[in-house]
Amino acid sequence: MRSLTHAPVFRRKLHAWFRANGRDLPWRKTRDPYAVLVSELMLQQTQVSRVVDYYARFLDRFPTVHDVARARPAHVREAWAGLGYYARARNLHALARTVTDRGRAAGATFPRTAADLRELPGVGAYTAGAVASFAFEQRAALVDTNVARVLARVFAPRLDPKRARDQRTLWTIAEAILPRTGRATWTHNQSLMELGALICTARVARCAACPVRSVCASAPAAPVHRAPARPRRSPAAG
Repeated sequence: MRSLTHAPVFRRKLHAWFRANGRDLPWRKTRDPYAVLVSELMLQQTQVSRVVDYYARFLDRFPTVHDVARARPAHVREAWAGLGYYARARNLHALARTVTDRGRAAGATFPRTAADLRELPGVGAYTAGAVASFAFEQRAALVDTNVARVLARVFAPRLDPKRARDQRTLWTIAEAILPRTGRATWTHNQSLMELGALICTARVARCAACPVRSVCASAPAAPVHRAPARPRRSPAAG
């Protein structure tokens, strides 16, 4: 694994690129944990372009977590129709009921930390990190397919992001390179995901356009420009 001494430069270049090139997505404009959670569940196994329309329609029908909790499971699945992977809708309904039940009992709503969020139905390590950092601006790591690919290529090219043992190492890297504050972590995690979605993709690594190429362990070496060799003098010459 490559040394993480380049992490500050990596963050600086990555965040500057994101501020200039990040897509204008609706879930990036909210800190509502419910709305953030809905977007993260929808984005699992589904392209961003499809999620945008479904996201708006779903929130129009169920504006709050309490609306989902009060709805019949069939109605939640109906609003989810077309996105597939309906276990996500079932998990959202179960989670909404858990959150609202806890709220009635203790005056609370969504947990704020990744560790507490993981106790909710259907919430894994990635989703917990996403909600904690995007909704509550907590200093929490996240690793999805895109982030794992970026971290492996930049810091640990020998790792296989699909191998469970290597995934644990990539989580360790993700935690080690987090910014010091939660507010900066929002930008950091969004930037990592965006780089993996737009530049450092699974099909094509667009290294020439990559903002962190200079610190990437997988970037192809720049071509060496040499002065043209002088033609040898013919023995017959002068």
